[in-house]
Amino acid sequence: MIKIAYSEIYSHPLPEGHRFPMLKYELIPGQLLHEGTITEQNLFSPSACEEEMILWTHEQSYFDKLVHQQLTATEQRRIGFPQSPELTKRELIITRGTIDCCHYADETGVALNVAGGTHHAFADRGEGFCLLNDHAVAANYLLHKKLAKQILVIDLDVHQGNGTAKLFENEPRVFTFSMHGKHNYPFHKEKSDLDIPLTDGINDETYLTILSRTLPLLINNVKPDFCFFQSGVDILETDKFGKLRVTLEGCKRRDELVLSLCKTHGIPCVVSMGGGYSPDIRNIVEAHCNTFRTAFHIFG
Repeated sequence: MIKIAYSEIYSHPLPEGHRFPMLKYELIPGQLLHEGTITEQNLFSPSACEEEMILWTHEQSYFDKLVHQQLTATEQRRIGFPQSPELTKRELIITRGTIDCCHYADETGVALNVAGGTHHAFADRGEGFCLLNDHAVAANYLLHKKLAKQILVIDLDVHQGNGTAKLFENEPRVFTFSMHGKHNYPFHKEKSDLDIPLTDGINDETYLTILSRTLPLLINNVKPDFCFFQSGVDILETDKFGKLRVTLEGCKRRDELVLSLCKTHGIPCVVSMGGGYSPDIRNIVEAHCNTFRTAFHIFG
């Protein structure tokens, strides 16, 4: 059975004025349950990630700041959220959810986290709504436990996975691939193992052609035995920050391409949702739900 990490805290850690970015996290599982794509048995609620696992990726001093609510005003502005114990707890639960998904993906081929994809978090700081880098923590967990030998991070959020790139710049066992908006945040890009910067206004055909030419070759060359997929839906034409022109159907076809390749090559894949900032929440939820529907269609 395909498993999905979800906790009610995903959508409720912030003051009312900051709730909109979090609203999708309760709407996604609600929609999937309503339409019958999933049942309650598909969902599991993670516990908080242990400090030891976090420190395989993040610095002790930064972790202590998160736990003891000692982030400076500047650090909080860089993250984009006001600090709170609930927000730190949320990040620890999301991160553990991605780790737990690794074990489920080994069994069924795929597992998904309703949140996560927090690729702007560095070892010593958070940025861009990201406090802890869940894919990086989970990748280091797999390496530390000798559960994977070669990992591929497929980051298709419209924003470069700068934190992930920096964290693994000297780690040959993790190959970081980011296909993102050239003129989008972060304006200082780190160096992934493979970066494909996209010009503004790219449509479905161009986007999918680039990806379909790149990813099969990458899998053949890297030969990963585990994949993480950051499936941000801020590539949509409706996204207020994305600057691309990918449709809902194009975004779905992107997910089909990635997950079909993982299935064909027998590579377990953990999917985290990443960003999505369309003004109409229905566009965000539908695009994310398509990712789950696609995973269940391919691996179900």
